[in-house]
Amino acid sequence: MLTGPNLSKAAILIRERQREEERMQDVQLLLENLFQREEATLNIIVDCLYEVGSTNLINRRFRNRPLNRIMKWIARLTKPGFHLFAVRWSKKNAPKLIAEWLHSQVSFR
Repeated sequence: MLTGPNLSKAAILIRERQREEERMQDVQLLLENLFQREEATLNIIVDCLYEVGSTNLINRRFRNRPLNRIMKWIARLTKPGFHLFAVRWSKKNAPKLIAEWLHSQVSFR
């Protein structure tokens, strides 16, 4: 059983952990708000990443020039579908992932 100074230290640690969790929830909410307000920026980022990623992947996998061109054409056709999926996924998951990463940067264990 905890008594005396140990009790107060435990209580302080519990309060600090609760405060830390609350602050990290605030960070996640702020990031979610940011992703909602800056949807146009998110759309541009997703488009740029898709173009760079698909081009690099196709160039790496398909050395044959005619096949390379066909695959790049297919990549351009599939971009809108990927875009919808990527934006929806980013809005849902990115704030949590970013908040967890930021928390790992300020945790000293």
